[in-house]
Amino acid sequence: MMITAAAEYSGAVSFFITDKGVLPLEQSNKMGTHSMGPLIFSMALPAMISMLINALYNIVDSIFVARFSTDALTAVSLVFPLQTLVIAIGVGTGVGVNSLIARRLGEKRQQEADDAAEHGIVLSIISGFAFVLIGLFLSRPFLSLFTDNASVLEQAVDYSRIAVGGSIFVIISIMFEKIQQSTGDMIIPMCQGLFGAICNIILDPLLIFGIGPFPQMGIRGAAIATVIGQILGCVIGLWGAFRHQKTVKINMRAFRWQGHTALDIYRVGLPGIIMQSVVSVMTAGMNVILIQFSEIAVSVLGIYFKLQTFVFMPVFGLNQGALPVMGYNYGARNKKRLMSAYKITLAGAVAIMVAGLVVFQIFPEQMIRLFNNDPEMLAVGVPALRIISISFLGAAFGIINSTIFQAIGRGMASLIVSVCRQLLLILPAAWLLGRIYGLQAVWYSFPIAEVAAFVISYALLLRIYKTELRFMKPTAEE
Repeated sequence: MMITAAAEYSGAVSFFITDKGVLPLEQSNKMGTHSMGPLIFSMALPAMISMLINALYNIVDSIFVARFSTDALTAVSLVFPLQTLVIAIGVGTGVGVNSLIARRLGEKRQQEADDAAEHGIVLSIISGFAFVLIGLFLSRPFLSLFTDNASVLEQAVDYSRIAVGGSIFVIISIMFEKIQQSTGDMIIPMCQGLFGAICNIILDPLLIFGIGPFPQMGIRGAAIATVIGQILGCVIGLWGAFRHQKTVKINMRAFRWQGHTALDIYRVGLPGIIMQSVVSVMTAGMNVILIQFSEIAVSVLGIYFKLQTFVFMPVFGLNQGALPVMGYNYGARNKKRLMSAYKITLAGAVAIMVAGLVVFQIFPEQMIRLFNNDPEMLAVGVPALRIISISFLGAAFGIINSTIFQAIGRGMASLIVSVCRQLLLILPAAWLLGRIYGLQAVWYSFPIAEVAAFVISYALLLRIYKTELRFMKPTAEE
């Protein structure tokens, strides 16, 4: 994240403008003066809580699906790459809008900030309708590439047509979230995620198993519960963007399309979309490799992705709290506080990952049994969780290195590391290990990729430090 400007806005109220939003000037001073450890963790806590609730939803959703049938769990795992792509487009575009609004407000170009918000809403609607078409018409052609099991395919298609076809609501919801964050409001966006996830958790068992007055809908029920939760989040976001926040004035009746505004949005948003999308490509590629061994292996990968959110989401919350602190002190040219923020955040991330590693090493069987007691699932899943979790320590360094890259405006460095890890390293390693040594060796591709990404990210960080960071001199303010 780069600090772009400090500005007076809306009369006597002072704000600090970053590409992540408009921060009160009091908060910007705090980021330059307060004790670093308590500062970072106090800023990270709301994001960590929100992300943990969403991680809980992901786990609970998959547990209910798995209890319905193993085929249903495999079906959801096959649809996961499409859902990841939805989030990639939504978040990437939203970050581009967030950045553009903040920069225009910092430059006191109110009309252009308003235009950015309006273009973001239009772009989210267009993207949403594109996924409506993908969900309805391309689900079967895409999913049939991964399985010829009729039961799994039909359930995957049913789930995808509803969950992916209805994802227009989550894409628009993300846009409302980013617009509000660009004005410094973190509470309403947090409520969007919390209430949506809680609604989903409540509806899941009711619609999947047909409890009370609800019919038993199986995997369709899981998809419908997901969409209803997303609609609730979208409604809260709609109120927040149009009624609650007053910084950006949104008037869709006066909207006029401007190509240069869309281009400005995607200058920042496109790298983010690519970084998110490579996860979708990686997951789809791993599914292709694993399906050659068994559908159980695909299900195990899906279970892993759900379980690892409980470890990774707190680290991403820590990332969100640290990023503006790093960015502020980089903007203030205060190398001591910048590197202190990096070291403290890295220590926190490593501590979280070590705890996650211990849990995955000691309790893999218990975690797999949350989803399925099938002996074959346990035979494949227990060693898989133990092997993959070895990569957690390397991931801690990779995530926090990406944070400092973003904080100092080196987003391309983050993109390079992400592409290397998710595409250039893990998929070839998985394919080669699988062909030579069999299924269990495939899981070693995760720690191998993290070790290589660790080396690449530190080579980039060392180069940036030697060429720029070590020559930083603090401003008079610091």
